[in-house]
Amino acid sequence: MLTIAPTLPSSRIAPVVRAALAEDAPWGDLTGEVFLPAAATASAELTAREPGVLSGIDVFSAAFRLTDPAVRIQILAADGDRFDAGDVLARVTGPARAVVQAERVALNLLQRMSGIATLTRRYVDAVEGTGASITDTRKTTPGLRALERHAVRCGGGVNHRFSLSDAVMAKDNHLAVLQQQGLDLTEAIRSARAALGHTTTLEVEVDRLEQIEPVLAGGVDAIMLDNFSLQDLVRGVAIVDGRAIVEASGTVTLETVADVARTGVDVISSGALTHSARHLDLGLDMTVTA
Repeated sequence: MLTIAPTLPSSRIAPVVRAALAEDAPWGDLTGEVFLPAAATASAELTAREPGVLSGIDVFSAAFRLTDPAVRIQILAADGDRFDAGDVLARVTGPARAVVQAERVALNLLQRMSGIATLTRRYVDAVEGTGASITDTRKTTPGLRALERHAVRCGGGVNHRFSLSDAVMAKDNHLAVLQQQGLDLTEAIRSARAALGHTTTLEVEVDRLEQIEPVLAGGVDAIMLDNFSLQDLVRGVAIVDGRAIVEASGTVTLETVADVARTGVDVISSGALTHSARHLDLGLDMTVTA
């Protein structure tokens, strides 16, 4: 198995997991308290029911440990590892009430993240050898962005700006305001560039070939070619000619991503990595002993 081992700080994990646990059992697990003796213990194996790429094993572990520190988790696979159906990825042992209470939150988050990692890996594999990178977008589940973006990295993708505070990206709405004010596009971009620190990236989205030269003249770091045809992507890459990073975006699918990559773009962004990934089928096969 290939281990990519990206990092996800515990400071990002704990708030999400605590909120999920509180949502799922705000006053405890009534069923577990009624049916499971306080002294009962549980042992469980996290088993893959289909092939995929693992992401979120530390999140999975946190759900149990934050429910009861007495629960022990033996991790058998790392984030970024590929696995096959039937592989055992972790073992969980501890007080039965705690294991049962944390199970659904642990699985929900792990299945979600592993589904994103698995889909991302398919995109990354599809463009192998082209030089293009696969990146996500801000089309993430509110409150889960850090986890979902981590999952993209586990699948071999890279992350776009994390938030609106991280970089400047002027889209069609921003450009429309400039036009309404009668401002020259190139000068407006130069003015924005001058107002930014030297470490801040400036990217501008265009939807027509004739916008490329004025945008480049403004001094951008990256240019996004939005919803371009394959032929126009080729033309756009030729016009840019290495003067900026070229990103392709807009309705990119697993079926089309290889063709997009072969146009010569540097980056391909797809919201589908996070908003359209299905949960991966992972199970927690449990035995409870009174």
